[in-house]
Amino acid sequence: MPDPDELLRMNRDVFSERDPEKRRAAIERTYVEDVRFIDPDGESVGREALNDRAQKILDGAPVDFLLEEDGLAYVSPDTAVQPWRFGPPGSPVVRGIDVLTVGDGRVSVVRTLIGFRRDA
Repeated sequence: MPDPDELLRMNRDVFSERDPEKRRAAIERTYVEDVRFIDPDGESVGREALNDRAQKILDGAPVDFLLEEDGLAYVSPDTAVQPWRFGPPGSPVVRGIDVLTVGDGRVSVVRTLIGFRRDA
């Protein structure tokens, strides 16, 4: 059974996988059936909705964009947090943080926060 740290990696792999069949298999291993994905664009419920959201994100990005860790991961028995960056290697276009709610070796909620700079 994956621990919260492994689930962070598995979550990142799902949102990095451009092959639809491989991504669907990874989704089955990583998330509960009624997983909730929440980001600034709204909330999606269920594995298929999460898959559709991942596909939309990847379709909107050039093929050289990578999703990479961007700092320390934080884990507890029921929560895992990972800062990330997305863009060409070494030149991220967007940064954010994923907060996962985990239990029994699966993710039940993915909350994605997108970084921004405040005007001084």
